Amino acid sequence: MNKKKIIPVILSSAIVAGSFSVSEVLAKPHESFTPLSEQVQKEWNEKSNVPIFVKEKHAEKYASSNTTNAVDYLSKHETKLGIKNPQANLNVKTIQEDELGMTHIRFQQMKNNVPVDGAEIIVHFNKDHEVVGVNGHYNKNAEIESLSTNASVQAEDALKVAKSAVQAPVELSYEPSSELVVYPFEEQNNLVYKVNLTFLGDEPGNWFVFVDANTGEVVDKYNALLHTEDIKKKHHKGVGEGVHGDLRHIHTTQEVTSGGATTFKLYDESHENLEGIYTFDHNTGEIFENDNSSWMDEYQSPAVDAHFNSETVYEYYLDEHDRNSLDDNGMAIISYVHYGTDYNNAFWNGRHMTYGDGDGEFMVPLSAGLDVAAHEMTHGVITHTANLQYRFQSGALNESFADVFGALIDEDDWEMGEDIMAPPSIEEGRTALRSLSNPSKFPVSEQRAPYGNGMYPEHMDEYYDMPIYVDNGGVHVNSSITNHAAYLIGEEIGKQKLGQIYYRALTVYLTPTSDFSDARNAIVQSAADIYGEGSDEVAAVESGFDQVGIY
Repeated sequence: MNKKKIIPVILSSAIVAGSFSVSEVLAKPHESFTPLSEQVQKEWNEKSNVPIFVKEKHAEKYASSNTTNAVDYLSKHETKLGIKNPQANLNVKTIQEDELGMTHIRFQQMKNNVPVDGAEIIVHFNKDHEVVGVNGHYNKNAEIESLSTNASVQAEDALKVAKSAVQAPVELSYEPSSELVVYPFEEQNNLVYKVNLTFLGDEPGNWFVFVDANTGEVVDKYNALLHTEDIKKKHHKGVGEGVHGDLRHIHTTQEVTSGGATTFKLYDESHENLEGIYTFDHNTGEIFENDNSSWMDEYQSPAVDAHFNSETVYEYYLDEHDRNSLDDNGMAIISYVHYGTDYNNAFWNGRHMTYGDGDGEFMVPLSAGLDVAAHEMTHGVITHTANLQYRFQSGALNESFADVFGALIDEDDWEMGEDIMAPPSIEEGRTALRSLSNPSKFPVSEQRAPYGNGMYPEHMDEYYDMPIYVDNGGVHVNSSITNHAAYLIGEEIGKQKLGQIYYRALTVYLTPTSDFSDARNAIVQSAADIYGEGSDEVAAVESGFDQVGIY
Protein backbone atom coordinates (compact mmCIF):
# COMPACT_ATOMS: atom_id res chain seq x y z
CA MET A 1 0.00 0.00 0.00
CA ASN A 2 1.53 3.31 -0.99
CA LYS A 3 1.72 6.27 1.29
CA LYS A 4 -1.03 8.24 -0.44
CA LYS A 5 -3.53 5.49 0.33
CA ILE A 6 -2.67 4.92 3.97
CA ILE A 7 -2.42 8.51 5.22
CA PRO A 8 -5.81 9.44 6.67
CA VAL A 9 -7.20 12.79 5.61
CA ILE A 10 -7.02 15.49 8.22
CA LEU A 11 -10.53 15.98 9.57
CA SER A 12 -10.30 19.13 11.43
CA SER A 13 -11.01 22.44 11.02
CA ALA A 14 -10.09 20.09 8.15
CA ILE A 15 -11.99 17.01 6.90
CA VAL A 16 -11.50 16.24 5.52
CA ALA A 17 -53.65 30.64 -26.37
CA GLY A 18 -62.95 33.55 -33.17
CA SER A 19 -64.62 32.24 -35.19
CA PHE A 20 -67.10 34.36 -37.25
CA SER A 21 -70.28 33.96 -39.31
CA VAL A 22 -69.76 33.69 -43.07
CA SER A 23 -72.02 33.17 -46.04
CA GLU A 24 -69.07 31.62 -47.88
CA VAL A 25 -67.07 29.11 -45.91
CA LEU A 26 -63.86 29.94 -47.74
CA ALA A 27 -63.90 33.70 -47.79
CA LYS A 28 -61.83 35.34 -50.53
CA PRO A 29 -58.77 37.23 -49.25
CA HIS A 30 -58.95 41.00 -49.48
CA GLU A 31 -57.35 42.54 -52.53
CA SER A 32 -54.06 44.18 -51.73
CA PHE A 33 -50.67 45.08 -53.12
CA THR A 34 -48.84 42.93 -50.58
CA PRO A 35 -45.59 41.45 -51.95
CA LEU A 36 -46.08 38.00 -53.44
CA SER A 37 -44.22 36.09 -50.72
CA GLU A 38 -46.25 37.71 -47.96
CA GLN A 39 -49.46 37.10 -49.94
CA VAL A 40 -48.58 33.43 -50.35
CA GLN A 41 -47.87 33.15 -46.64
CA LYS A 42 -51.16 34.81 -45.81
CA GLU A 43 -53.09 32.48 -48.11
CA TRP A 44 -51.32 29.42 -46.72
CA ASN A 45 -52.07 30.44 -43.15
CA GLU A 46 -55.71 31.10 -43.98
CA LYS A 47 -56.08 27.65 -45.54
CA SER A 48 -54.40 26.06 -42.53
CA ASN A 49 -56.96 27.42 -40.12
CA VAL A 50 -60.18 27.85 -42.05
CA PRO A 51 -62.96 29.07 -39.78
CA ILE A 52 -66.30 27.40 -40.22
CA PHE A 53 -69.50 28.78 -38.78
CA VAL A 54 -72.66 27.64 -40.54
CA LYS A 55 -76.04 28.28 -39.10
CA GLU A 56 -78.83 26.37 -40.91
CA LYS A 57 -81.96 28.33 -41.72
CA HIS A 58 -83.70 25.19 -42.84
CA ALA A 59 -82.66 22.49 -40.44
CA GLU A 60 -82.28 18.96 -41.70
CA LYS A 61 -84.06 16.47 -39.52
CA TYR A 62 -82.69 13.05 -38.63
CA ALA A 63 -84.10 10.11 -36.72
CA SER A 64 -81.55 10.62 -33.97
CA SER A 65 -78.67 12.83 -32.93
CA ASN A 66 -75.73 10.49 -33.47
CA THR A 67 -72.31 10.28 -35.11
CA THR A 68 -73.52 8.51 -38.26
CA ASN A 69 -76.08 11.21 -38.98
CA ALA A 70 -73.57 13.94 -38.27
CA VAL A 71 -71.12 12.47 -40.79
CA ASP A 72 -73.98 12.07 -43.27
CA TYR A 73 -74.77 15.76 -42.97
CA LEU A 74 -71.14 16.74 -43.49
CA SER A 75 -70.84 14.46 -46.53
CA LYS A 76 -73.93 15.94 -48.13
CA HIS A 77 -72.56 19.45 -47.69
CA GLU A 78 -68.87 18.90 -48.59
CA THR A 79 -68.83 21.73 -51.13
CA LYS A 80 -70.53 24.22 -48.87
CA LEU A 81 -68.41 23.36 -45.87
CA GLY A 82 -65.15 22.76 -47.70
CA ILE A 83 -64.55 19.48 -45.89
CA LYS A 84 -63.61 16.69 -48.25
CA ASN A 85 -64.40 13.06 -47.40
CA PRO A 86 -65.38 13.68 -43.76
CA GLN A 87 -65.73 9.96 -43.06
CA ALA A 88 -62.00 9.48 -43.67
CA ASN A 89 -60.69 12.84 -42.48
CA LEU A 90 -62.66 13.24 -39.25
CA ASN A 91 -62.75 11.19 -36.07
CA VAL A 92 -65.29 11.60 -33.29
CA LYS A 93 -63.73 13.19 -30.26
CA THR A 94 -66.63 13.86 -27.88
CA ILE A 95 -70.41 13.74 -27.73
CA GLN A 96 -72.11 16.13 -25.36
CA GLU A 97 -75.74 16.55 -24.41
CA ASP A 98 -76.77 19.78 -22.70
CA GLU A 99 -79.59 20.92 -20.46
CA LEU A 100 -81.58 22.19 -23.49
CA GLY A 101 -81.68 18.73 -24.97
CA MET A 102 -79.18 19.57 -27.71
CA THR A 103 -76.44 17.19 -28.81
CA HIS A 104 -73.02 18.43 -29.87
CA ILE A 105 -70.71 16.03 -31.70
CA ARG A 106 -67.12 17.14 -31.89
CA PHE A 107 -64.80 15.79 -34.58
CA GLN A 108 -61.02 15.89 -34.79
CA GLN A 109 -59.47 16.37 -38.24
CA MET A 110 -57.03 13.58 -39.09
CA LYS A 111 -54.18 13.05 -41.54
CA ASN A 112 -53.41 9.40 -42.09
CA ASN A 113 -54.94 8.69 -38.67
CA VAL A 114 -52.80 11.37 -37.01
CA PRO A 115 -54.65 14.33 -35.42
CA VAL A 116 -54.25 17.73 -37.08
CA ASP A 117 -53.60 20.03 -34.17
CA GLY A 118 -56.25 22.69 -33.57
CA ALA A 119 -58.54 21.44 -36.36
CA GLU A 120 -61.92 20.44 -34.89
CA ILE A 121 -65.45 20.51 -36.32
CA ILE A 122 -68.63 20.41 -34.22
CA VAL A 123 -72.03 19.38 -35.52
CA HIS A 124 -74.98 20.63 -33.46
CA PHE A 125 -78.36 18.88 -33.20
CA ASN A 126 -81.36 20.37 -31.46
CA LYS A 127 -83.67 18.35 -29.28
CA ASP A 128 -85.73 17.39 -32.39
CA HIS A 129 -82.61 15.82 -33.96
CA GLU A 130 -82.22 18.57 -36.52
CA VAL A 131 -78.77 19.83 -37.53
CA VAL A 132 -78.94 23.50 -36.69
CA GLY A 133 -75.29 24.41 -37.09
CA VAL A 134 -71.69 23.46 -37.78
CA ASN A 135 -68.64 25.30 -36.58
CA GLY A 136 -64.94 24.86 -36.00
CA HIS A 137 -61.65 25.18 -37.82
CA TYR A 138 -60.32 23.02 -40.63
CA ASN A 139 -56.82 22.70 -42.04
CA LYS A 140 -57.33 22.63 -45.83
CA ASN A 141 -53.60 22.41 -46.48
CA ALA A 142 -53.26 19.29 -44.38
CA GLU A 143 -56.11 17.72 -46.34
CA ILE A 144 -54.59 18.35 -49.77
CA GLU A 145 -50.83 18.20 -49.11
CA SER A 146 -48.71 15.08 -49.11
CA LEU A 147 -47.22 14.51 -45.65
CA SER A 148 -45.54 11.49 -44.15
CA THR A 149 -46.84 10.65 -40.71
CA ASN A 150 -44.11 8.19 -39.78
CA ALA A 151 -42.00 9.39 -36.84
CA SER A 152 -38.33 8.58 -36.41
CA VAL A 153 -37.92 10.22 -32.98
CA GLN A 154 -39.20 8.34 -29.95
CA ALA A 155 -41.80 9.92 -27.68
CA GLU A 156 -39.51 9.53 -24.66
CA ASP A 157 -36.76 11.51 -26.33
CA ALA A 158 -39.22 14.22 -27.39
CA LEU A 159 -40.30 14.54 -23.75
CA LYS A 160 -36.73 15.11 -22.65
CA VAL A 161 -36.29 17.79 -25.30
CA ALA A 162 -39.52 19.48 -24.22
CA LYS A 163 -38.54 19.53 -20.55
CA SER A 164 -35.22 21.07 -21.36
CA ALA A 165 -36.83 23.66 -23.67
CA VAL A 166 -38.99 25.10 -20.89
CA GLN A 167 -36.61 24.44 -18.00
CA ALA A 168 -39.17 22.21 -16.34
CA PRO A 169 -38.43 20.83 -12.90
CA VAL A 170 -37.61 17.15 -12.74
CA GLU A 171 -40.70 16.50 -10.68
CA LEU A 172 -43.87 17.74 -12.38
CA SER A 173 -47.16 18.41 -10.62
CA TYR A 174 -48.95 16.22 -13.15
CA GLU A 175 -47.94 13.42 -15.45
CA PRO A 176 -46.75 14.89 -18.76
CA SER A 177 -48.63 13.97 -21.96
CA SER A 178 -47.23 13.45 -25.43
CA GLU A 179 -49.21 13.04 -28.68
CA LEU A 180 -48.09 12.71 -32.28
CA VAL A 181 -49.88 15.44 -34.30
CA VAL A 182 -49.71 17.42 -37.52
CA TYR A 183 -48.88 21.00 -36.52
CA PRO A 184 -49.15 23.97 -38.91
CA PHE A 185 -46.38 26.46 -38.28
CA GLU A 186 -44.54 28.95 -40.49
CA GLU A 187 -46.08 27.88 -43.83
CA GLN A 188 -45.56 24.20 -43.19
CA ASN A 189 -47.43 21.29 -41.71
CA ASN A 190 -45.04 19.60 -39.33
CA LEU A 191 -45.22 16.13 -37.88
CA VAL A 192 -44.50 16.76 -34.20
CA TYR A 193 -44.90 15.46 -30.70
CA LYS A 194 -47.18 17.80 -28.82
CA VAL A 195 -45.92 17.64 -25.27
CA ASN A 196 -47.85 19.13 -22.37
CA LEU A 197 -45.92 19.91 -19.19
CA THR A 198 -47.79 21.22 -16.16
CA PHE A 199 -46.19 22.29 -12.90
CA LEU A 200 -47.39 24.41 -10.00
CA GLY A 201 -44.12 25.31 -8.32
CA ASP A 202 -42.39 28.65 -7.95
CA GLU A 203 -42.81 29.39 -11.67
CA PRO A 204 -46.17 27.75 -12.59
CA GLY A 205 -46.64 26.69 -16.17
CA ASN A 206 -48.93 24.82 -18.51
CA TRP A 207 -46.53 24.46 -21.39
CA PHE A 208 -47.22 23.02 -24.81
CA VAL A 209 -44.02 22.15 -26.62
CA PHE A 210 -43.99 20.94 -30.23
CA VAL A 211 -41.01 18.73 -30.99
CA ASP A 212 -40.30 17.71 -34.59
CA ALA A 213 -40.89 13.94 -34.81
CA ASN A 214 -38.07 13.47 -37.29
CA THR A 215 -35.36 15.94 -36.27
CA GLY A 216 -36.00 16.25 -32.53
CA GLU A 217 -35.90 20.04 -32.75
CA VAL A 218 -38.38 22.31 -30.99
CA VAL A 219 -40.75 23.75 -33.63
CA ASP A 220 -42.81 25.91 -31.28
CA LYS A 221 -43.80 26.30 -27.64
CA TYR A 222 -46.15 28.39 -25.55
CA ASN A 223 -47.30 28.72 -21.97
CA ALA A 224 -51.08 28.38 -21.68
CA LEU A 225 -51.13 29.65 -18.11
CA LEU A 226 -49.41 32.98 -17.52
CA HIS A 227 -45.99 34.50 -17.75
CA THR A 228 -44.68 36.70 -14.95
CA GLU A 229 -41.88 38.80 -16.36
CA ASP A 230 -41.50 41.26 -13.48
CA ILE A 231 -40.16 38.74 -10.96
CA LYS A 232 -36.54 39.32 -10.12
CA LYS A 233 -35.86 36.54 -7.64
CA LYS A 234 -37.80 33.70 -6.11
CA HIS A 235 -37.22 30.56 -4.11
CA HIS A 236 -37.20 27.42 -6.17
CA LYS A 237 -37.17 23.68 -5.61
CA GLY A 238 -34.82 21.77 -7.86
CA VAL A 239 -33.33 18.34 -8.17
CA GLY A 240 -29.73 17.35 -8.65
CA GLU A 241 -27.51 14.33 -8.77
CA GLY A 242 -24.82 13.89 -6.17
CA VAL A 243 -21.35 12.40 -6.48
CA HIS A 244 -22.67 8.85 -6.01
CA GLY A 245 -25.73 9.33 -8.24
CA ASP A 246 -28.14 10.02 -5.40
CA LEU A 247 -31.10 12.19 -6.39
CA ARG A 248 -31.04 15.28 -4.18
CA HIS A 249 -34.05 17.56 -3.69
CA ILE A 250 -32.52 20.96 -3.11
CA HIS A 251 -33.73 24.49 -2.43
CA THR A 252 -32.27 26.98 -4.89
CA THR A 253 -33.08 30.44 -6.22
CA GLN A 254 -34.53 31.36 -9.60
CA GLU A 255 -33.40 34.72 -10.94
CA VAL A 256 -35.21 36.41 -13.82
CA THR A 257 -33.63 39.37 -15.57
CA SER A 258 -35.59 42.33 -16.91
CA GLY A 259 -35.21 40.84 -20.37
CA GLY A 260 -36.86 37.62 -19.28
CA ALA A 261 -33.77 35.42 -19.06
CA THR A 262 -33.97 32.86 -16.26
CA THR A 263 -31.08 31.49 -14.22
CA PHE A 264 -31.12 29.03 -11.35
CA LYS A 265 -28.51 29.38 -8.63
CA LEU A 266 -27.32 27.32 -5.70
CA TYR A 267 -28.31 29.62 -2.94
CA ASP A 268 -31.28 29.26 -0.66
CA GLU A 269 -32.79 32.17 1.26
CA SER A 270 -36.11 30.49 2.00
CA HIS A 271 -35.47 29.65 5.66
CA GLU A 272 -36.92 32.04 8.20
CA ASN A 273 -34.31 34.01 10.11
CA LEU A 274 -31.43 32.38 8.21
CA GLU A 275 -29.30 34.59 6.01
CA GLY A 276 -29.04 31.77 3.52
CA ILE A 277 -27.23 28.67 2.30
CA TYR A 278 -24.73 29.41 -0.45
CA THR A 279 -22.64 27.03 -2.53
CA PHE A 280 -19.71 28.38 -4.53
CA ASP A 281 -17.36 27.06 -7.19
CA HIS A 282 -13.87 27.64 -5.87
CA ASN A 283 -12.53 27.69 -9.44
CA THR A 284 -14.60 30.73 -10.38
CA GLY A 285 -15.36 32.25 -7.00
CA GLU A 286 -19.01 32.45 -8.04
CA ILE A 287 -22.17 30.79 -6.78
CA PHE A 288 -23.05 27.78 -8.91
CA GLU A 289 -25.64 28.56 -11.59
CA ASN A 290 -27.61 26.56 -14.14
CA ASP A 291 -30.01 27.29 -17.03
CA ASN A 292 -32.66 24.99 -15.55
CA SER A 293 -33.68 23.50 -12.22
CA SER A 294 -32.18 20.10 -12.92
CA TRP A 295 -28.59 19.87 -11.68
CA MET A 296 -27.37 16.69 -13.37
CA ASP A 297 -23.98 17.62 -14.79
CA GLU A 298 -21.05 15.71 -13.32
CA TYR A 299 -19.16 18.91 -12.55
CA GLN A 300 -22.14 20.10 -10.50
CA SER A 301 -22.44 16.94 -8.39
CA PRO A 302 -20.04 17.95 -5.57
CA ALA A 303 -21.94 21.26 -5.32
CA VAL A 304 -25.28 19.44 -5.24
CA ASP A 305 -24.08 17.29 -2.34
CA ALA A 306 -22.58 20.22 -0.48
CA HIS A 307 -25.79 22.24 -0.86
CA PHE A 308 -28.03 19.33 0.13
CA ASN A 309 -25.89 18.33 3.08
CA SER A 310 -25.60 21.90 4.35
CA GLU A 311 -29.38 22.15 4.58
CA THR A 312 -29.60 18.73 6.21
CA VAL A 313 -27.14 19.71 8.92
CA TYR A 314 -28.81 23.11 9.38
CA GLU A 315 -32.18 21.41 9.88
CA TYR A 316 -30.73 18.93 12.35
CA TYR A 317 -29.42 21.65 14.62
CA LEU A 318 -32.63 23.65 14.26
CA ASP A 319 -34.99 20.73 14.85
CA GLU A 320 -33.02 18.90 17.51
CA HIS A 321 -31.44 21.78 19.37
CA ASP A 322 -33.39 24.88 18.32
CA ARG A 323 -30.13 26.29 17.01
CA ASN A 324 -30.41 28.78 14.14
CA SER A 325 -27.30 28.13 12.07
CA LEU A 326 -23.75 27.81 13.26
CA ASP A 327 -23.75 30.95 15.40
CA ASP A 328 -27.39 30.50 16.55
CA ASN A 329 -28.10 33.89 14.98
CA GLY A 330 -28.85 32.88 11.39
CA MET A 331 -25.39 33.35 9.91
CA ALA A 332 -24.95 32.35 6.27
CA ILE A 333 -23.89 28.77 5.64
CA ILE A 334 -21.29 28.92 2.90
CA SER A 335 -19.55 26.10 1.07
CA TYR A 336 -16.88 26.04 -1.60
CA VAL A 337 -16.26 22.95 -3.74
CA HIS A 338 -13.63 22.01 -6.33
CA TYR A 339 -10.85 23.27 -4.10
CA GLY A 340 -7.30 22.53 -5.20
CA THR A 341 -6.11 19.73 -7.42
CA ASP A 342 -6.50 16.12 -6.29
CA TYR A 343 -7.10 17.59 -2.85
CA ASN A 344 -7.91 14.91 -0.28
CA ASN A 345 -9.28 17.21 2.35
CA ALA A 346 -12.07 19.49 3.58
CA PHE A 347 -11.86 22.21 6.16
CA TRP A 348 -13.65 24.89 8.17
CA ASN A 349 -11.72 28.16 8.17
CA GLY A 350 -13.81 29.94 10.76
CA ARG A 351 -16.19 31.35 8.16
CA HIS A 352 -17.10 28.68 5.62
CA MET A 353 -16.61 25.06 4.55
CA THR A 354 -14.26 24.11 1.74
CA TYR A 355 -14.19 20.73 0.00
CA GLY A 356 -11.56 19.18 -2.21
CA ASP A 357 -12.36 16.82 -5.08
CA GLY A 358 -10.11 14.02 -3.90
CA ASP A 359 -7.57 12.35 -6.14
CA GLY A 360 -9.80 9.46 -7.23
CA GLU A 361 -7.38 6.99 -5.69
CA PHE A 362 -7.76 7.66 -1.99
CA MET A 363 -10.87 9.85 -2.06
CA VAL A 364 -13.73 11.09 -4.21
CA PRO A 365 -15.11 14.67 -3.77
CA LEU A 366 -15.41 15.13 -0.05
CA SER A 367 -18.74 16.95 -0.18
CA ALA A 368 -20.30 13.54 -0.95
CA GLY A 369 -20.21 12.71 2.75
CA LEU A 370 -23.05 13.94 4.95
CA ASP A 371 -20.95 13.15 7.98
CA VAL A 372 -18.10 15.20 6.50
CA ALA A 373 -20.43 18.20 6.05
CA ALA A 374 -21.78 17.69 9.56
CA HIS A 375 -18.22 17.47 10.88
CA GLU A 376 -17.16 20.73 9.25
CA MET A 377 -20.32 22.60 10.21
CA THR A 378 -20.01 21.38 13.79
CA HIS A 379 -16.58 23.00 13.87
CA GLY A 380 -18.53 26.18 13.16
CA VAL A 381 -20.85 25.48 16.07
CA ILE A 382 -17.86 24.82 18.32
CA THR A 383 -16.27 28.10 17.24
CA HIS A 384 -19.40 29.92 18.45
CA THR A 385 -19.81 27.95 21.70
CA ALA A 386 -17.01 26.27 23.64
CA ASN A 387 -14.44 27.45 21.09
CA LEU A 388 -12.13 24.61 22.05
CA GLN A 389 -8.52 25.47 21.37
CA TYR A 390 -7.13 23.49 18.51
CA ARG A 391 -4.24 21.70 20.17
CA PHE A 392 -3.61 18.77 22.46
CA GLN A 393 -6.64 17.47 24.36
CA SER A 394 -8.87 20.49 23.85
CA GLY A 395 -8.12 20.20 20.11
CA ALA A 396 -8.84 16.47 20.23
CA LEU A 397 -12.19 17.28 21.87
CA ASN A 398 -12.85 19.79 19.08
CA GLU A 399 -12.27 17.02 16.56
CA SER A 400 -14.20 14.49 18.61
CA PHE A 401 -17.35 16.59 18.99
CA ALA A 402 -17.24 17.21 15.23
CA ASP A 403 -16.97 13.47 14.62
CA VAL A 404 -19.73 12.61 17.09
CA PHE A 405 -22.22 15.02 15.54
CA GLY A 406 -21.15 13.78 12.13
CA ALA A 407 -22.16 10.28 13.19
CA LEU A 408 -25.38 11.54 14.77
CA ILE A 409 -26.51 13.42 11.67
CA ASP A 410 -25.40 10.70 9.25
CA GLU A 411 -27.16 8.29 11.53
CA ASP A 412 -26.84 4.98 9.70
CA ASP A 413 -23.50 3.98 11.18
CA TRP A 414 -20.65 4.95 13.46
CA GLU A 415 -18.09 5.53 10.73
CA MET A 416 -16.61 8.80 9.53
CA GLY A 417 -16.06 9.38 5.83
CA GLU A 418 -17.41 6.08 4.46
CA ASP A 419 -18.98 7.95 1.49
CA ILE A 420 -15.84 9.73 0.38
CA MET A 421 -13.45 6.82 -0.03
CA ALA A 422 -12.39 6.08 -3.60
CA PRO A 423 -12.82 2.55 -5.04
CA PRO A 424 -9.08 1.74 -4.90
CA SER A 425 -9.00 2.59 -1.20
CA ILE A 426 -12.06 0.49 -0.51
CA GLU A 427 -10.52 -2.44 -2.38
CA GLU A 428 -7.53 -2.22 -0.10
CA GLY A 429 -9.70 -2.20 3.03
CA ARG A 430 -9.82 1.51 3.77
CA THR A 431 -13.62 1.82 3.88
CA ALA A 432 -13.75 4.97 6.02
CA LEU A 433 -11.49 7.57 7.59
CA ARG A 434 -12.21 6.76 11.20
CA SER A 435 -14.45 4.45 13.15
CA LEU A 436 -16.13 5.39 16.40
CA SER A 437 -17.18 1.81 17.07
CA ASN A 438 -13.86 0.19 16.30
CA PRO A 439 -11.10 2.81 16.14
CA SER A 440 -8.26 0.35 15.84
CA LYS A 441 -9.49 -1.05 12.51
CA PHE A 442 -7.59 1.74 10.74
CA PRO A 443 -3.92 2.78 10.91
CA VAL A 444 -2.72 6.28 11.58
CA SER A 445 -0.31 8.07 9.24
CA GLU A 446 3.34 7.15 9.08
CA GLN A 447 4.25 10.49 10.66
CA ARG A 448 2.06 9.77 13.68
CA ALA A 449 2.64 6.06 14.05
CA PRO A 450 5.91 6.32 16.04
CA TYR A 451 4.05 7.94 18.94
CA GLY A 452 1.80 4.95 19.55
CA ASN A 453 0.97 1.46 18.30
CA GLY A 454 0.26 2.63 14.74
CA MET A 455 -3.51 2.25 14.97
CA TYR A 456 -6.17 4.69 16.14
CA PRO A 457 -6.50 4.40 19.93
CA GLU A 458 -9.71 3.52 21.80
CA HIS A 459 -8.40 3.69 25.39
CA MET A 460 -6.18 6.05 27.34
CA ASP A 461 -3.66 3.24 27.63
CA GLU A 462 -3.10 3.76 23.89
CA TYR A 463 -2.85 7.54 24.10
CA TYR A 464 -0.43 9.20 21.65
CA ASP A 465 1.79 11.70 23.45
CA MET A 466 2.64 13.87 20.47
CA PRO A 467 4.46 17.21 20.18
CA ILE A 468 2.63 20.31 18.99
CA TYR A 469 4.30 20.19 15.61
CA VAL A 470 2.82 16.78 14.83
CA ASP A 471 -0.93 16.97 14.29
CA ASN A 472 -1.19 19.86 16.74
CA GLY A 473 -0.39 17.47 19.54
CA GLY A 474 -2.53 14.56 18.30
CA VAL A 475 -5.88 16.22 17.70
CA HIS A 476 -6.87 13.76 14.96
CA VAL A 477 -5.53 10.72 16.70
CA ASN A 478 -6.46 10.98 20.37
CA SER A 479 -9.93 12.17 19.43
CA SER A 480 -10.71 8.53 18.66
CA ILE A 481 -10.63 7.76 22.39
CA THR A 482 -13.45 10.16 23.24
CA ASN A 483 -15.14 9.11 19.99
CA HIS A 484 -15.27 5.56 21.27
CA ALA A 485 -16.71 6.70 24.58
CA ALA A 486 -19.52 8.45 22.67
CA TYR A 487 -20.16 5.26 20.70
CA LEU A 488 -20.42 3.18 23.87
CA ILE A 489 -22.84 5.67 25.41
CA GLY A 490 -24.89 5.93 22.24
CA GLU A 491 -25.27 2.18 22.01
CA GLU A 492 -26.83 2.22 25.48
CA ILE A 493 -29.16 5.21 25.24
CA GLY A 494 -29.55 5.85 21.50
CA LYS A 495 -28.28 8.58 19.23
CA GLN A 496 -31.08 11.05 19.92
CA LYS A 497 -30.36 11.21 23.64
CA LEU A 498 -26.64 11.21 23.00
CA GLY A 499 -27.06 14.28 20.80
CA GLN A 500 -29.06 16.13 23.45
CA ILE A 501 -26.45 15.42 26.10
CA TYR A 502 -23.43 16.26 24.01
CA TYR A 503 -24.97 19.46 22.66
CA ARG A 504 -25.68 20.64 26.17
CA ALA A 505 -22.16 19.83 27.28
CA LEU A 506 -20.71 21.70 24.32
CA THR A 507 -22.85 24.80 24.67
CA VAL A 508 -23.20 25.01 28.45
CA TYR A 509 -20.20 23.48 30.14
CA LEU A 510 -17.09 23.18 28.01
CA THR A 511 -14.55 25.99 27.71
CA PRO A 512 -11.66 26.65 25.30
CA THR A 513 -9.08 24.69 27.24
CA SER A 514 -11.21 21.78 28.48
CA ASP A 515 -9.44 18.46 28.52
CA PHE A 516 -10.75 14.88 28.51
CA SER A 517 -11.59 14.81 32.20
CA ASP A 518 -13.41 18.11 31.89
CA ALA A 519 -15.38 16.62 29.01
CA ARG A 520 -16.39 13.65 31.15
CA ASN A 521 -17.63 15.91 33.89
CA ALA A 522 -19.49 18.18 31.45
CA ILE A 523 -21.19 15.27 29.72
CA VAL A 524 -22.16 13.53 32.95
CA GLN A 525 -23.62 16.75 34.30
CA SER A 526 -25.52 17.37 31.07
CA ALA A 527 -27.06 13.91 31.33
CA ALA A 528 -28.09 14.63 34.92
CA ASP A 529 -29.55 18.01 33.94
CA ILE A 530 -31.73 16.47 31.27
CA TYR A 531 -32.62 13.06 32.69
CA GLY A 532 -31.96 13.42 36.41
CA GLU A 533 -29.33 12.32 38.88
CA GLY A 534 -29.09 8.55 39.12
CA SER A 535 -30.79 8.06 35.78
CA ASP A 536 -29.90 5.31 33.32
CA GLU A 537 -28.55 7.98 31.04
CA VAL A 538 -26.09 9.24 33.64
CA ALA A 539 -24.98 5.67 34.32
CA ALA A 540 -24.45 5.06 30.62
CA VAL A 541 -22.28 8.17 30.32
CA GLU A 542 -20.16 7.21 33.30
CA SER A 543 -19.75 3.67 32.01
CA GLY A 544 -18.75 4.86 28.57
CA PHE A 545 -15.96 7.03 29.89
CA ASP A 546 -14.89 4.37 32.39
CA GLN A 547 -14.44 1.88 29.54
CA VAL A 548 -11.99 4.15 27.74
CA GLY A 549 -10.08 5.12 30.86
CA ILE A 550 -11.21 8.72 31.20
CA TYR A 551 -12.02 9.76 34.76
